[in-house]
Amino acid sequence: MESIATIIEVSGVFLLAGFVKGVIGLGLPTVAIGLLGLMMAPAQAAAILVIPSLVTNVWQSVAGPHVFVLLWRLWSMLAGICVGTWASAGIITGSNSAVASGALGVALVIYAALGLSKVHVSVPARAEIWLAPLVGLATGAVTGATGIFTLPAIVYLQAIRLNKEELVQALGLSFTVSTAALGAALTGSGAFRVTEIGLPIVALVAALLGMGFGQILRARVRPESFRLLFFIGLLLLGAHLALRAFL
Repeated sequence: MESIATIIEVSGVFLLAGFVKGVIGLGLPTVAIGLLGLMMAPAQAAAILVIPSLVTNVWQSVAGPHVFVLLWRLWSMLAGICVGTWASAGIITGSNSAVASGALGVALVIYAALGLSKVHVSVPARAEIWLAPLVGLATGAVTGATGIFTLPAIVYLQAIRLNKEELVQALGLSFTVSTAALGAALTGSGAFRVTEIGLPIVALVAALLGMGFGQILRARVRPESFRLLFFIGLLLLGAHLALRAFL
């Protein structure tokens, strides 16, 4: 039975993470696992994240007309994510949580730095056939080590010239597969148990409420300004996690 303090902390984290996703359309897993990493081992944080992330990203991936076209185009990347996640999951589930925390901090810093720099990369169509599985393997390796689903998949998906609707669905597909692969790896190691879903369900409800509030506010604020604050916050959080683990 989880303590009241833990339930309140987790609810607050996912309320904020859902709010961020509601305003700018991304960031729920990244914010959630980054903040939870201040309170607990990354493997425990990732286990709480599985259900909220899976539900919200399945909805994002199927809410549009491009899902089958994207599956055909991205299948090798998605397969690579599964292989990479299963291969590296021993880091996040290992006994040395400081290594996983440090890796999480570094991943957050890199992701935030890319977001602040607004780097634009273009991938020619002929390169997708060999680059997609490599990006998938690398994304899976980062997912299995840190619980972060975004790198380098988000950079790749932005570089293959998808339109706005396709990009949103492609990100949903990538994050869904990453979540499922991470959930399977955590289940195999005993870090995630289907019978212990009370806290993840609380997290899911809080995330959905936060998303609702964020979507309401989206029409009243400039998403670009909020996105800037989001990446600055991630940069500071990642630096703190990395320094705390390595020093």
